[in-house]
Amino acid sequence: MKVGAVIITMGNRPEELRALVDSVAKQDGDPISVVVVGNGSPVPEVPDGVRTVELPENLGIPGGRNVGIEAFGPSGREVDVLLFLDDDGLLARTDTAELCREAFAADARLGIVSFRIADPDTGVTQRRHVPRLRASDPMRSSRVTTFLGGANAVRTQVLAEVGGLPDAFFYAHEETDLAWRALDAGWMIDYRSDMVLYHPTTAPSRHAVYHRMVARNRVWLARRNLPAALVPVYLGIWLLLTLLRRPSRPALRAWFGGFREGWRTPCGPRRPMKWRTVWRLTRLGRPPVI
Repeated sequence: MKVGAVIITMGNRPEELRALVDSVAKQDGDPISVVVVGNGSPVPEVPDGVRTVELPENLGIPGGRNVGIEAFGPSGREVDVLLFLDDDGLLARTDTAELCREAFAADARLGIVSFRIADPDTGVTQRRHVPRLRASDPMRSSRVTTFLGGANAVRTQVLAEVGGLPDAFFYAHEETDLAWRALDAGWMIDYRSDMVLYHPTTAPSRHAVYHRMVARNRVWLARRNLPAALVPVYLGIWLLLTLLRRPSRPALRAWFGGFREGWRTPCGPRRPMKWRTVWRLTRLGRPPVI
């Protein structure tokens, strides 16, 4: 299987980017083609052979990654599998690409693999980085219903069949949108604890737009993908969970502002998932209401 890698950067982590690219180059097996997308910024110096694309403006995470996909041809068809890696991450082992090849070759319906993210100093995996509800044991691999955006591998056939990431989301929940569309088309998603990306421990709320975009995109996610009867259930549960977490008053104002924006603005084409997909998600341990 031919493997490529897409890395988006804002140019502010040149040393981390170089270390990541070097870790990709050290992977066992056939060489991996790498595309680095400068998302509204110049691309720092990278090794010879690495392709670069510099965008005049920041298109957000899904928009930047979609540009990287198209750098490999329509829907990435020049390769069989694409790795999507955060520019401040680092592949911990040299056999990750080979493990991906083996996983996709062994299971024709496997569409996406989510890696385990671990802190490079402590080895700890944050609970939020285990893409399932039963997240207490990050060392347990399993089928899952979503994946981690900056530490994953996607079969390009999935992208050709269901499309790429939703550009308009800019930041937050774009992975779940793609995951739900892939699952609805019959593909499966695996979380693999043995495929590790080192990444410093961070809090998502460090981003100034976090609360607004998380709320807006959750509404868009429901409007785009859920059967009509589940939309109010899903959003009602998330409203309750948000209140129970007792965010600060400014954060809550931003969240409700994003929630309203999600209803008042276009969300893109609506393609509600089949009820059998709802049942499959439920059997996998995460019904699409939480």
